[in-house]
Amino acid sequence: MGTVVDSANKEESKSVLSEKKPKVVFVLGGPGSGKGTQCANIVEHFGYTHLSAGDLLRAEIKSGSKNGTMIQNMISEGIIVPSEVTIKLLEKAIMENENDKFLIDGFPRNEENRAAFESVTGIIPEFVLFFDCSEEEMEKRLLGRNQGRVDDNIETIRKRFKVFVDSSLAVIEYYNSKGKVKKIDAGKPVGEVFEAVKAAFAPAK
Repeated sequence: MGTVVDSANKEESKSVLSEKKPKVVFVLGGPGSGKGTQCANIVEHFGYTHLSAGDLLRAEIKSGSKNGTMIQNMISEGIIVPSEVTIKLLEKAIMENENDKFLIDGFPRNEENRAAFESVTGIIPEFVLFFDCSEEEMEKRLLGRNQGRVDDNIETIRKRFKVFVDSSLAVIEYYNSKGKVKKIDAGKPVGEVFEAVKAAFAPAK
């Protein structure tokens, strides 16, 4: 009987979100590509609300809820948190915010995330902002940020790059085939990168 209720709830959330009709832009890029800095600029300049999938998961863990404990256990065991869990947190954040324009940062991480997000929420992103940056540059930035703890981090950093390439590139390729990817050369100085970002958000003439 629970399943009927569950599917009713799913339908309900879909219709509520569809009624709100939020504008969603996915923000993707490898670790160290400067996504966070540019998201802050977009929020200030274009009035979007920035939702980070990672931050929402961390906040849920901090809240001490049953859901948070489950997420914590999965992360500790190195298990990827199921798409539905992250999507529910994103949905809740969108519904509780009065804004109708959202940057979703660091999600979808893989093709399964993407398909689940579209099917659960009924939302197709306006576009995907992809911060394209060489691994050398990202590595340099991350190591600079870590203030010299080079040896213990280089391995971790390279693993993170590999995960990004292996999983997220499929999402970028999918949306590229739909003409929805706006690629930004993120290897340039911050100011120049933001000029390119502004052009991506400018209304089409």
